[in-house]
Amino acid sequence: MHISPEPLDKSFYNQPTLQMAQSLLGKWLLKETDEGIASGFIVEAEAYIGPDDRAAHSFNNRRTKRTEIMFGEAGHAYTHTMHTHCLVNVVSGQINHPEAILIRGVDPYTGQELMEKRRPKAKKKTQWTNGPGKLTQALGITMDDYGHSFNQYPLWIAQGKTVKPSEIVSGPRIGIENTGDAKDYPWRFWIDGNEFISR
Repeated sequence: MHISPEPLDKSFYNQPTLQMAQSLLGKWLLKETDEGIASGFIVEAEAYIGPDDRAAHSFNNRRTKRTEIMFGEAGHAYTHTMHTHCLVNVVSGQINHPEAILIRGVDPYTGQELMEKRRPKAKKKTQWTNGPGKLTQALGITMDDYGHSFNQYPLWIAQGKTVKPSEIVSGPRIGIENTGDAKDYPWRFWIDGNEFISR
């Protein structure tokens, strides 16, 4: 028995990557595990535009076991590990044009007691989910979610809250220093003033 909200329609994922990164702000990210459902509203997202983006794992159409899911249909989960943390991306772009959007920050909503338990070292609530490795830990998203479709349980994205264009800020992406010009692309988007953005 699943609570609403219903997953977004598949058609949501058929938009250009930079547009979708902004459209994801305010959307409701949910993960159900044996312990229950933990969820939050996406407040920060970072776009990676495949073959020509030196910061993307799929730069130059690099096709590996890890990046394979990015060559498929948009709307699936691309999970990968960085320094022991699992990060979650939404696959975007056309088939065979590997693009993805990293979810960087989430404003906690349901299952907050679960999040608190999963993030024992966090000194305050903002530290539960104000970073891409923190939010996966708090929500219970793992490498097992690789390839999962976001329009199906137990990991899904629902409608959430409306965010006005005037509330969206953009700037350079984080942690990609050695990528030439790509480090300056303003492809990170966040909700202005939200306390759960990563920095």
